[in-house]
Amino acid sequence: MTAVIDNDDTPVKTETEDGAEKFQFNADISQLMSLIINAVYSNKEIFLRELISNSSDALDKIRYCSLTDENALEKEKKLKIEITPNLEKKTLTVRDTGIGMTKEDLIQNLGTIARSGTKQFMEAINAGADLSMIGQFGVGFYSSYLVAEKVVVRSKSNDDEQYRWESSAGGVFTVRKDDGPDLGRGTEITLHLKSDMESYLEEKSIKELVKKHSQFIGFPISLWVTKEEEKEVPVDDDNDDEEMDKDKTEDVDKDKTEEMDKDKKADDDEEPKIEDAEEKPDKKKTKKVKEVTTEWEELNTQKPIWMRKPDEVTTEEYAAFYKSVSNDWEEHLAVKHFSVEGQLEFSGLLFCPKRAPFDMFEKKKKRNNIKLYVRRVFIMDDCDDLIPEYLSFVKGVVDSEDLPLNISRESLQQNKILKVIKKNLIKKSIEMFNEIAENEEDYKKFYEAFSKNLKLGIHEDNKNRNKIAELLRYSSSKSGDGVTSLKEYVERMGEKQETIYFITGESKKGVESSPFLEALKKRDLEVLYMIDPIDEHAVQQLKEYDGKKLFNVTKEGLDLGLTDEEKKQAEEEKAGFEKLCKKMKEILGDKVEAVMIGERMVDSPAALVTTEYGWSARMQKIMSAQVMASSTNSMMIGKKKMEINPKHSICIELKNKLDVDESDRTVKDLIQLLFETAMLTSGFTLDQPTIYAGRIYKLIMLGLSIEIDEDDDEEDKADGDKPDDELPELDGQEMNEMEEVD
Repeated sequence: MTAVIDNDDTPVKTETEDGAEKFQFNADISQLMSLIINAVYSNKEIFLRELISNSSDALDKIRYCSLTDENALEKEKKLKIEITPNLEKKTLTVRDTGIGMTKEDLIQNLGTIARSGTKQFMEAINAGADLSMIGQFGVGFYSSYLVAEKVVVRSKSNDDEQYRWESSAGGVFTVRKDDGPDLGRGTEITLHLKSDMESYLEEKSIKELVKKHSQFIGFPISLWVTKEEEKEVPVDDDNDDEEMDKDKTEDVDKDKTEEMDKDKKADDDEEPKIEDAEEKPDKKKTKKVKEVTTEWEELNTQKPIWMRKPDEVTTEEYAAFYKSVSNDWEEHLAVKHFSVEGQLEFSGLLFCPKRAPFDMFEKKKKRNNIKLYVRRVFIMDDCDDLIPEYLSFVKGVVDSEDLPLNISRESLQQNKILKVIKKNLIKKSIEMFNEIAENEEDYKKFYEAFSKNLKLGIHEDNKNRNKIAELLRYSSSKSGDGVTSLKEYVERMGEKQETIYFITGESKKGVESSPFLEALKKRDLEVLYMIDPIDEHAVQQLKEYDGKKLFNVTKEGLDLGLTDEEKKQAEEEKAGFEKLCKKMKEILGDKVEAVMIGERMVDSPAALVTTEYGWSARMQKIMSAQVMASSTNSMMIGKKKMEINPKHSICIELKNKLDVDESDRTVKDLIQLLFETAMLTSGFTLDQPTIYAGRIYKLIMLGLSIEIDEDDDEEDKADGDKPDDELPELDGQEMNEMEEVD
């Protein structure tokens, strides 16, 4: 036989002697199969849920195709799922009349990673996830091997002949034309069960599994059942066998009967004899026999759960329905059951999961998880305009009474009804989140999982921005180990405070010790800690809350609400430090736009602030880390301004040193060191950290009384300076000019 190797997404193919094509599984599929086959996993029942779910998807697809192609259902009009257990052959068969698969579909969908989430699933399993979540990754078919040693798939599509896929999971599978009974259209999966898995052939087990996992599937699920009934049938007097049995019985009891008759003869009355004579001719003889029948029994007869009244639906029913529409192995965190009546009528169910999906922010993921129905008929589950991207984690169904059944994807985008539905879905989702917020523990779980989505909503959804802002939670300088909402922050604000203060950074510990908070803490002004990268984007759109302006304390223009006396004192200090500020600007050059006196520090000598409309230090780091960062980003990098603390001993001593000798070269070194240290404490990154390290090493050497060789001064070499012993004698004015050049 000859081997053929196709492209990277196609398995290796070989021709077998009987004409079938044999393929090697893709490497990732083989790894997955090995994991499943050897799994010591107790909850193996999920295989049936996954197969029924796949069948439901296939039926949804053919029904959707039938809206535009009237011949799509010609070969098999009834849309159904059938389950057939065979105790003799030890097989379980699941058949659907869905869209079916072509030969190429069988090869690609069941043999390669090209159209599955195998890789992501394996990563999740390695991270400690449960096998029961397999359906979330689109590889639920392989759960068959939890219970089966061999799987046979027969499938017929409208676009191809009938084919048979078969594998015992030994690293290979075969595909051939199928000469078995004609399916008409659809797929039939037959599982040859392992010897210790035969309990799944019992009717009771299958019914329990369907009720548990799939009772709300929108198509009839039927089970081939065997029923035994006991019936009473009349005895045929002409039957020789029965007569012979009767004679034998009479012979055995004959002697006993004669003896009893003799003893009773004297006491017997005539009346009983007359009654016996009267009853005997009319009495009909019957016997009980067992009658065995087989028939299809529908297992999911309940009407769609969203059509029922909320008070009629139990928590268990909501949980079962959520698992059936989401493929989640956990129960939901919250549910919103609603119906809208008026000019437009639609109803639906929205669920909030307990945890975020693994691919929540991947670009190629499904944009939403809401299934759209029109008058109980499934239309699609990937309508991009049904719900915004930031709510893509919300799962459920919406059923419209007004949309046309044969609506196309293009016309759906322009449909005004859909816009009304979308508006209401957003509204109901936010209501659901507010209901979760009533329970502190539940909301903590929700916020840890989906806070980024809410902040993305702040950035993108200007119509609902204020409502979403109510859901935000932040640590603050007064919240301790807990978090606070914006509403709670405003309630704690002083009468004269008009600003909501916040600071952005990489961690809570990092911002807690920031020099920007020192004066605010001293004045008992609360500051919100925004340490999530997306906070920077969100707060650019959320300019204010409840009439209070949000202000980043790392930017210029901070208003601390100083009294007139404090303002007067600040002006005096500014005049006293004007010379030092000017000298520092000369030495630092273009590194800063200005050097000025600041009121925001208490214990720190200096800090670097950015302009009001430029990027903060945190934002600059975020944007520079982008892979596709544009050179135009530099336009948004605000100029840095250096603020010094006039009450700090370092600044006072620098001022005094400068007053005594303007040409003191140590001043330049100290100012550079002060600037670079302020860069770090303010959240910026040093362009040349080795130079900064060189200055620190000098200080260490001085502390250890090690003589410093000025000829090896790395900073001077970096700046292009000559060593001091080579400099000519200069007066003070010339020295200043020289340092300006430096």
